[in-house]
Amino acid sequence: MKITILDKDSDEEDEVIVKCSHLSSDILRLLNSFKAEKTKLVFSKLSEIVVISPEEIYYFESVDNNVFAYTKDSVYESKSKLYQLEETLLSKDFIRVNKAVVLNINKITKLVPAFGGRFEAILKNGYKIIISRMYVPLLKERLGM
Repeated sequence: MKITILDKDSDEEDEVIVKCSHLSSDILRLLNSFKAEKTKLVFSKLSEIVVISPEEIYYFESVDNNVFAYTKDSVYESKSKLYQLEETLLSKDFIRVNKAVVLNINKITKLVPAFGGRFEAILKNGYKIIISRMYVPLLKERLGM
């Protein structure tokens, strides 16, 4: 991959141009990181509306058609569907780990093998998340294992 950086005139807008034969997953992740750089997420807790940056989220979980965001010590309800959050946060180190959970991989302290090819992720706040065997290879790839 070749990267070219050009100086621009002071009156020109910043511009990113991508030339590629096809949009690989790496290029898509890079493009999404540009778009999501200033992403803020809006949640509700009781009667309050709360704005949170993605870095504060440990994981999202879908329970009975409701999606919840878990931070270090709070739980917030989201109006978005789990797949929408997954698409929005694709480049922000979030990954689906089972059919009901999208996990922030930066919040994992350790992975422990579990029964049936699954893993258990222990998070920085002590929460435990089961990673189904279908998602283990993707998680290992994202963690560089």
